[in-house]
Amino acid sequence: MSSSPRAPQHFAIIGAGMAGITCARTLVQAGHRVTIFEKSRGVGGRMATRDSAFGSFDHGAQYFTARDPRFLTALETTPSICKRWSANSVQILDELGHVTAPGLASRDAHWVGVPGMKSLVAAWAEPLKAAGCIELQTRVMRIERDAVKAKQWQLRTESLDATQHVFSGFDGVLLAIPSAQGHSLLQTSELTTAWVKNISMVKVAPCWTLMIAFPNAMQPGLSTLGPQWNAARSTHHRIAWLARENSKPGRDPIERWTVQASPAWSQEHIHDDDQRAEAKLLKAFAEVTGIRAEPSHVDSQRWLYAKTTQPLGKSHLWDGKKGLGVCGDWCLGHRVEDAFVSGLELALSAM
Repeated sequence: MSSSPRAPQHFAIIGAGMAGITCARTLVQAGHRVTIFEKSRGVGGRMATRDSAFGSFDHGAQYFTARDPRFLTALETTPSICKRWSANSVQILDELGHVTAPGLASRDAHWVGVPGMKSLVAAWAEPLKAAGCIELQTRVMRIERDAVKAKQWQLRTESLDATQHVFSGFDGVLLAIPSAQGHSLLQTSELTTAWVKNISMVKVAPCWTLMIAFPNAMQPGLSTLGPQWNAARSTHHRIAWLARENSKPGRDPIERWTVQASPAWSQEHIHDDDQRAEAKLLKAFAEVTGIRAEPSHVDSQRWLYAKTTQPLGKSHLWDGKKGLGVCGDWCLGHRVEDAFVSGLELALSAM
């Protein structure tokens, strides 16, 4: 971190997930300007929630823990949006769905956003959005030196309708995107930096996520469909995690499950179409839970960059001379808190 605060700067931040929004709000609180570029329609990244006619699904991060006191302090600013999930006693299942470690308790409380996981980042991003600091549906294609002021940066972008634009006048550019995308952007931009080699060593596994709903389980006399537990880790070769969405606080009561495939199976089936992946995961879900009823709603999401298996090993990268920085959960691990700490510490270094 710098020995003294810098004069107000204008930073471009690429990515509006937990790391990017944390970085942005920290810089703004210190008196700097930010412009955030996000290729998707909304903020949150993998802190994502998908709505359906039967209720919502947290199809990215399922919950988060809070160990760092700075993260705990930040969460206290939005107490109505963060609630404890009683599923902090998680079952461990074998390949056949048998409980092998009943009620395995985590040493950390499990927290969720209310009414969905995306709610926390969305709440933190709202002041930035209201100030016009967020450019949604805008993909950054290239980072380059400003055409007018050589010490500053400009970004070449493309919107969903293929409209291209140049944003200029940035004192620094901070990347808060998956490691593979950051690596590609740095290479495409022809920026000579030792970071490219370091980032290439990071390994992040994909994940297929299945979302299913059983509204018939709401019939009189049928309180719960299938097992009595609400969350489980599984050694089934296709499934790593299962969660009953309606057990989370602030959710609709209709029986809904989110199923996350194992990293190995997801990698093996990375090129499957949605229907093929859904059929295989439905079969595995029935084997693990014993629920063989036909769901009324089936949806899926393929995350190309889901869980870090080999992190960078430091919270962020920052080059003060060039005005370039990189952050993300993959710098430290795969937890939501890792993304927060990474974004926070990059902002503190850039000030």
